[in-house]
Amino acid sequence: MSDTRIRLDGVACMRGGRMLFEGLDLSLAPGGGALVTGPNGAGKSSLIRIVAGLLKASAGHVSVTGGKALLAEAAGLDPELPVGEALRFWAGLDGRRGSVEAALSAVGLAHLAPVPVRLLSTGQRKRVGIARVVASGAPIWLLDEPANGLDHGAIGVLGGLIAAHRAAGGIALVATHLPIRMQGAREIVVGGEG
Repeated sequence: MSDTRIRLDGVACMRGGRMLFEGLDLSLAPGGGALVTGPNGAGKSSLIRIVAGLLKASAGHVSVTGGKALLAEAAGLDPELPVGEALRFWAGLDGRRGSVEAALSAVGLAHLAPVPVRLLSTGQRKRVGIARVVASGAPIWLLDEPANGLDHGAIGVLGGLIAAHRAAGGIALVATHLPIRMQGAREIVVGGEG
């Protein structure tokens, strides 16, 4: 993961004719992390999408080196498939078939592998989405509101997974309005003008 990097130089984002943020500089190397905070509608999700390559920056330069795993509001899991099978689909695309069981165990949901995704609670769906990111093996984690729907214990597990990922040389860029512990992470506040 030594060649993994995120670099933003003077990045701006305009949506619906409104400037959400501008002049944003960020550099994350292996082991790096950043927490993106701010009010609803301030551009946290837009920043994650810009780094993921799903949204074009209005200005500035974005450079990302290394594989990316995105956790967005929708987990992208087929609701009719059992949890394990739904994750194996994504792990197969990522070339990481053997990692599904370990990822489900990491989020405390190994026992739900045979249960259809549609029967999961909101918090369980979010944890399965986190397991998908873990199973991806991607060095860059882009997490958009990963704590939504999680209880206090699950937020602690999430923090531990992020810490382990960074300790192994991964990068985590996390947009959140809920407190997530990320030791030594840079905080980026977007918006604020309400």
